[in-house]
Amino acid sequence: MSSAAPTPASPPARRLPLAGVLRLGSPSEIWFKPALSVVAAIAPPALTLSALGRPDLVMYAMAGSLCALYAHNRPYAARAGVLARVVLGMLGGVAVALVAASLTGSAVVLVTVGALLAAAQKALCDATRVGPPGNVVLTFVSSASLFAPQTLGQVPGHLALTAATGGWAWLVCMAPALIRPHGPERRATAAALKAAAVCADTGGTGEGHARARAAGCAAVQAAWQSLLSTSAPSRTRRALERLVVRAEVALAAPTEADAERLRAWAGSLRGTGPVPQAGPADAAADELLGVHAARPLRARLGPLAPLAVRTALGCALAGYASLALGIGRPYWALVTAASLYQANLTLTWSRAVQRVVGNVVGVLAFLAVVPLAHLGPVALVLCCLALSFGAEVLISRNYWLGSVCVTPMALLITEFAGHQEPGALMAERVVDTVVGALVGFVAALAVTNRRAGARVERALTAADRAREHAARLLAEPDPGAAALESARRGLAVALAELRATADAAAGEWWQRALPQERVVLVEQSGHRTLAATARRQGLLPDRDPATETEDARP
Repeated sequence: MSSAAPTPASPPARRLPLAGVLRLGSPSEIWFKPALSVVAAIAPPALTLSALGRPDLVMYAMAGSLCALYAHNRPYAARAGVLARVVLGMLGGVAVALVAASLTGSAVVLVTVGALLAAAQKALCDATRVGPPGNVVLTFVSSASLFAPQTLGQVPGHLALTAATGGWAWLVCMAPALIRPHGPERRATAAALKAAAVCADTGGTGEGHARARAAGCAAVQAAWQSLLSTSAPSRTRRALERLVVRAEVALAAPTEADAERLRAWAGSLRGTGPVPQAGPADAAADELLGVHAARPLRARLGPLAPLAVRTALGCALAGYASLALGIGRPYWALVTAASLYQANLTLTWSRAVQRVVGNVVGVLAFLAVVPLAHLGPVALVLCCLALSFGAEVLISRNYWLGSVCVTPMALLITEFAGHQEPGALMAERVVDTVVGALVGFVAALAVTNRRAGARVERALTAADRAREHAARLLAEPDPGAAALESARRGLAVALAELRATADAAAGEWWQRALPQERVVLVEQSGHRTLAATARRQGLLPDRDPATETEDARP
């Protein structure tokens, strides 16, 4: 366990970083899945409409096709439901936008509707943890639809096209289940094993160990969420659950000897080969698996209120500012503001810098691409397909790099309604990007998240209670296997929530100093209790009873 001295309490960071904001990271392991899926979802309907001489309808077709970007990390049984809800959410946002566009020509009213839609989409996507690309794609489509010329009579046909292509996107994303039915769960489990191996490499001490352990806990929780997102039992799933238990136990008491074994297990999960057995396979062991604690949707929506208010205010003000400057497409400023808002103000600032840099470079890329796109409707569709593929390839390296492809694609989509003067289009995009980023960030400064400190206190209390409950069970002569496992898993969840809450709060402004020392102490005592619980369960080698009792204390 970590023996690092607790860091003293200090005020939250108030500096806005620039170093590292544009640094490129490693690509996502599954970058090709959303990239290929979105191309397969867009190409047939877009090329068909172009061949029929109706390129003006491609925008409505792309609205449904872009749903193929979602849920690639979910098991297929859960993915089916998540994608269906994404398609319905896309359809609902487009419906509100098209009806509003057909009922009023007031740009101020339309911007207001767009801002409220953006706030609702942000809150729901974060609360349901739908995953990337989150609310941004939904907001982009609904905001663009607000400013598309529309009559009430056209709305049903346009919605039908969106619904049809959304159904096609659903089929595209579900198709890999025929080849590798447990692929997402295997990848999530492998990620947890690799993260636990990195933690074991640190030797259990130092600041590096604390960071690796926090990352490992997050990976383990993600693996549990993946495995438990569907109630369909199977032999493969039970074997994967045992591997996640081994990763969880290794995080509680890491040793260098664990690292090689954990990496070997992770490597064996590639492909469709058998899942390695890690632990007993009897029915009693199965009773220890599947303990899951999930907060209801209403409880997850509460802490998101400041983010929703930031989004609504920032998007509305950005749109109004764009209108005041005479820009013809205020939804670009609105979408820029909506894309900024992250878990805290520091991350929001980083996203603002990335958005501006990526969009400016992307506008220059548009200048190079537009001559090809003007060769004809099919060439325009092919350019959009290439850019959508490139965006998914690059965006996991850094958001700004993905924006280099997203920006020209967004500009080209406006070309389906008719060719426009590239210079004016590029100038409007740059101005709207800068306006949206500046106004959106000012709104984030104005709407402070003073509840962040209170949420840290609640997370500390929950972690303390979970540790005390586990310690009480350890003191009993026969606490019961199921009760002990439930207590261990509950403590692991509470510690992961504490770290995530503390990290989010550390990047907020205008709040009292966070109890950093207490957070470190609670984490250290909690992980000692986790290790003691794992030893009591027989998941770790036995130690001296006096030492085990000491491990369970704060």
